Amino acid sequence: MPLSMNREVFITCAVTGSGGTQDRSPHVPRSPEQIASSAIEAAKAGAAVVHCHVRDPETGAPSRDPALYREVTERIRDSGTDVVLNLTAGMGGDLLFDGTEAMHQMAKTSDMAGAAERVAHVVECRPEICTLDCGTMNFAEADYVMVNTPGMLRDMAQRMTESGVQIEIEAFDTGHLWFAKQLVTEGIIKDPVLVQLCMGVPWGAPDDLNTFMAMVNNVPDTWHWSAFGLGRNQMAYVAAAVLAGGNVRVGLEDNLWLDKGVLATNAQLVERAVTIIETMGARVIGPDEVRKRLNLEKRAPLPR
Repeated sequence: MPLSMNREVFITCAVTGSGGTQDRSPHVPRSPEQIASSAIEAAKAGAAVVHCHVRDPETGAPSRDPALYREVTERIRDSGTDVVLNLTAGMGGDLLFDGTEAMHQMAKTSDMAGAAERVAHVVECRPEICTLDCGTMNFAEADYVMVNTPGMLRDMAQRMTESGVQIEIEAFDTGHLWFAKQLVTEGIIKDPVLVQLCMGVPWGAPDDLNTFMAMVNNVPDTWHWSAFGLGRNQMAYVAAAVLAGGNVRVGLEDNLWLDKGVLATNAQLVERAVTIIETMGARVIGPDEVRKRLNLEKRAPLPR
């Protein structure tokens, strides 16, 4: 297919994630203050959108505590630095088992929650965007299944839509895009849709270019999309996404390294992405332009 390069690109910075990276780099933020500060630094470096998880401030373990999300939200909103806030709603669907002979019950390390609980922080904090992991898949970092059944996704998406938040579909394979289209057909999600193509996450879509273009070609022309690749391919996917007509995501959720042997900060990863985008002849757009493009509304959290 002919290239359709995006000339006006927005950058999303995925600030901390929920993976076990907290002890692999001193730059992975843990506390709400650290997460908000890192998000603000990324915004100043050129990120129009910050995608935030929260962690236990002491251990760095992933958390779903609404109070932590509220603190991150308020710190970012009160900072004076404008940025589009994107909160994850991916937590609460982690299913683990105690070995292959104990498949009749989930392990105590599982984290499973109902739809209302999984989106409670989104309803309360009122970010412009929240994510919806649009399918169930095996994950390789641990022997667990990310569980998002059709019924759960319909329920969560309906609650997100009713809260006035723009859903960002996180698609880890082509079937996830297929189901996203079904949600639009059913009227649960409004067209145009915002999509994040997640490449190279074991065991979802591999990050080769043939698979990437299959993902891109399954995104309807009216939708908005971004893409990222894990690890050492993060910056290569900045260029690939722009060339294919999309936007980009970088950040410590997906990659810890700036160069070989050099641990990165979120701001440094954003700065590198800005350099790549501008060297390609495209322009990096800011939060106001993103809000206009995606029809987003910046709102304060609900009163306490």
